[in-house]
Amino acid sequence: MARSFRYYEKKRGNRSTGSSKLGSAGEALFFAIFLLIGCGVLAVLFTTLVVPEWRVNHEFVEHTCVVLDKRIGESHSDEGTRYRPEIKIRYQIDGQTYVRWTYDISMSYSSGRSDKQAILSQFTVDEKNPKEYRCWYDPADPSVAVLVRGYTWWIWLVFIVPVSFIVISGGGFVYSVLHWGKSAERCAAMTRRDLFNTNNEPQRKFPNIPDCADITNSPGTRLKFRLPIASSPAWILFGVLMACLLWNGIVSVFVVFAVGGYLKGNPDWFLTLFIIPFVLVGIGLIAFFIRQLLVTTGIGPTLVEISDHPLYPRDRCRLFVTQSGQLMMNSIQVLLVCEEEATYRQGTNTRTETRDVYRQEILRREAFEVHRGLPFEAECELGIPAGAMHSFKADHNEINWKVVVKGDVAGWPDYKRSFPVIIQPANRLLGH
Repeated sequence: MARSFRYYEKKRGNRSTGSSKLGSAGEALFFAIFLLIGCGVLAVLFTTLVVPEWRVNHEFVEHTCVVLDKRIGESHSDEGTRYRPEIKIRYQIDGQTYVRWTYDISMSYSSGRSDKQAILSQFTVDEKNPKEYRCWYDPADPSVAVLVRGYTWWIWLVFIVPVSFIVISGGGFVYSVLHWGKSAERCAAMTRRDLFNTNNEPQRKFPNIPDCADITNSPGTRLKFRLPIASSPAWILFGVLMACLLWNGIVSVFVVFAVGGYLKGNPDWFLTLFIIPFVLVGIGLIAFFIRQLLVTTGIGPTLVEISDHPLYPRDRCRLFVTQSGQLMMNSIQVLLVCEEEATYRQGTNTRTETRDVYRQEILRREAFEVHRGLPFEAECELGIPAGAMHSFKADHNEINWKVVVKGDVAGWPDYKRSFPVIIQPANRLLGH
């Protein structure tokens, strides 16, 4: 279950402060509203600007017409007078005569009266010997016709505004969700990157050993250091959200066309069969996003603290693990994992392979409940193997050590959260 709100909470003292959960909920709601506005505006612009031009170029039927009159339409505003060409045409479809003012599908106003006059000069009005011109009409509504086809490049500039809304508000929404109810200290530990190496003595001797500064810059509440999470799910959640919006937004246009054909009694079976796999992929993206959202919001933060850092082979230290939320846990498992990563070229492609070369179970608890406001807490001992390979990072190879917390939650997707640790070479190599 997701954790409920408290309007006030205590924070390291006797004073009451505003609930961080309530603040995060307000931020998430704020960004969600603007995200929906951006998606709505994007859908409206796509429907009113892109879809009509696409239909003119792909669905409108070519025909002939005669020009009865022409004029320059004007629109007055505070920005000045804007113009558009307007041409009165007559054409017949299935014995029915249509007369309308038209030119292109948008019939939008713009500056430059001389340009519009040049367009009108291409058409001749002669009632005695009328000249026929090509036109294109909408088979679904023959009263709609145009004299020109093509695409307007500036339309795509209009999409900058709603896309910016979606990107910014989507990022803010994901950030708010990921920082739901987390303390300022924990947020700093997740996002802070020190500019200077505060533990640089080993770095001078072994430049390929990762820096420890990002791990030792956050104090713990029970033990000396609080480990930062290795990879925040923010970018995963944000990336899946953007993929859902873009993929399903494009697919929805073709779905509208397919459904429209069925409603008009003229189904397009080829289009229907063509879009089915794309619709299934879109549904899969939505399901994956919902799963990531459930894991992020429904399961509380996982914190890991360590008594000493950096570590050396044969070292033993204490770990403190806490899991918040209101959860029915089938099991929770804490592992020490060594991961090897290699990047190499295969032909013209660059490939990266990762595998676990060492795995040690440190703690395991089964069948327990995490209550609201009473997080699961456990302290255990972490031992580094005598022959452990030290942490290493180069252009094409990495050796990464990490503490992994794996949770099996009843009624929720399983989760796995990693916390990096640095293992230095044996003491004798450092001259200790």
